Amino acid sequence: MTPAGAITPPGWMTEPAATRVLAALARGGTIARFVGGAVRDAVLQRPVSDVDIATPLPPADAQRALAAAGIKVVPTGLDHGTVTAVTDARHFEITTLRRDVETFGRHAKVEYPDDWAADAARRDFTINALFADADGTLYDPTGQGLDDLRAHRVRFIGDPAQRIAEDYLRLLRFFRFHAFYGGGAPDAAAVAACAAAAPELARLSAERIGAEMKRLLTASDPTPMLAVMAQRGILAHILPAPVDPAGVARLVAVERGAAPAVGGKRGAVPAPWRRLAALLDAPDRVGPTALRLRLSNQAAATVGAILGAAAIAEQPPCRLVRRFGREAARDGLLVAEARGLAPAVAAARRAAVETWTEVPLPITGDDVLALGIGTGRGLVGRRRLHRRSCELPGDAQAARGDAVLARAHRRYNESRFSVPASSRLMFSRCLTTMMSARRHAKT
Repeated sequence: MTPAGAITPPGWMTEPAATRVLAALARGGTIARFVGGAVRDAVLQRPVSDVDIATPLPPADAQRALAAAGIKVVPTGLDHGTVTAVTDARHFEITTLRRDVETFGRHAKVEYPDDWAADAARRDFTINALFADADGTLYDPTGQGLDDLRAHRVRFIGDPAQRIAEDYLRLLRFFRFHAFYGGGAPDAAAVAACAAAAPELARLSAERIGAEMKRLLTASDPTPMLAVMAQRGILAHILPAPVDPAGVARLVAVERGAAPAVGGKRGAVPAPWRRLAALLDAPDRVGPTALRLRLSNQAAATVGAILGAAAIAEQPPCRLVRRFGREAARDGLLVAEARGLAPAVAAARRAAVETWTEVPLPITGDDVLALGIGTGRGLVGRRRLHRRSCELPGDAQAARGDAVLARAHRRYNESRFSVPASSRLMFSRCLTTMMSARRHAKT
């Protein structure tokens, strides 16, 4: 291949583990190169986590070469020519140069030509068909990948409809990649092909669709792509209920202007379940969506908790934390602000959510019994009293007893002769006097 440019190699390209793996695969005169997303992100100077390597060696030969160098090998996908080299620093996924002879969704019948251009041609997008040597030399067999990457264009290699038919998940990947790497309007031919193929999403497993949607929702701003997907009828094949992309747009704006959490930076970190909550906009849509996307019970509960907190955002922050948890309460307040809660109010409540800590109730059940309240309804009332205690200032919560209890006892004794001897009314009066006493604990 003819070089198409060069970059200063980032650290992961020249680290000892990568050098060792490349050297093992190069024995016998063959050449191994980095490929795909790692090269793409290196050109953009973005962090790289997964590193893929392409080699002309057949899978069995690649296994032997790595094992001979003392590198652990896992045969993760021998049917597609893929093995994984395991080192202390990281794992490297190594795939033999291949051509797809027949495709069956995500599976394919392959052959192994010693042809870098043929390997590039089978990939999904031009920006993912880049190769690199360890010294940073770049190769672009399609002749479009580097130009598209620098122009923030996401395009399929060849005919979009054909590429999508090879694996219908590429339909969703197109919108995710545009959200992360694209700019401006998405490629019209690709959008048209995606819309035409949308009914075929029913062939995919719910897990694959759910995972791809989660990745899309972690983009800095997924709303332009969600809007296109909604307008072209694609979301209707993914989610079982009407959705609100505009709600996600409002949430993204709120996230960017949010005051930092304690010890954090300004702006809320993108969170997929918070965005999904804003997209659904109604608690009764969580269950059907969780089934369609095969969400875990924890993920579904998180989305429901965020929407629950957003629905009662004007309640005391301590109630939100105790009912939904601190993180869901915080996210619920962000969603509530996107729905119209005053920014200053939302910010103050988020700050309170971050700093509130529960202190044991300063009056125990025995104290309440000592005031003359019996069992039964009184026991229920004491649990309610405990929930109400979280609304007191911290110093009043911490002020166990003498001043609080003395005032409560005095007021209860003053009131007991003027209240009918109904346990319910007695408890109600006692609750009022005790809460009033605690509010004046410092006097």
